[in-house]
Amino acid sequence: MTALLLDSNAFLWWALEPDRLSRPAGIRLSQSGSTLTISAATVWELEIKRANGRLQLRSSIWDGLPAHGIQVLSIDTADALAATRLPAHHRDPFDRMIIAQAQRRGLTVVTHDREFEAYGLPILWA
Repeated sequence: MTALLLDSNAFLWWALEPDRLSRPAGIRLSQSGSTLTISAATVWELEIKRANGRLQLRSSIWDGLPAHGIQVLSIDTADALAATRLPAHHRDPFDRMIIAQAQRRGLTVVTHDREFEAYGLPILWA
């Protein structure tokens, strides 16, 4: 089974609004053999939005990740360098980090953001 890297929206939909996910994404994310990951960039992005009042999110959401089989990818120097060296198809720094991490680790990204297509990644449309 392929390892999946959820972008921020796909993670929120999976955690809070699973009916928003596409049928294929919902099925794959619920399969016991799927390895689910999020980037530390996702935690950072969503916590910034929560702190600014733009997102209603329980801070305890992060505590339940291991129980649901979700791993958090740390950001290392090679990830940071890879993200800065990407073509400028996408301007969002958090998404650029997700793209770089997916490329470096051979992960399939779960997203609804069509700008990810320009990077030639394997994508599971959320």
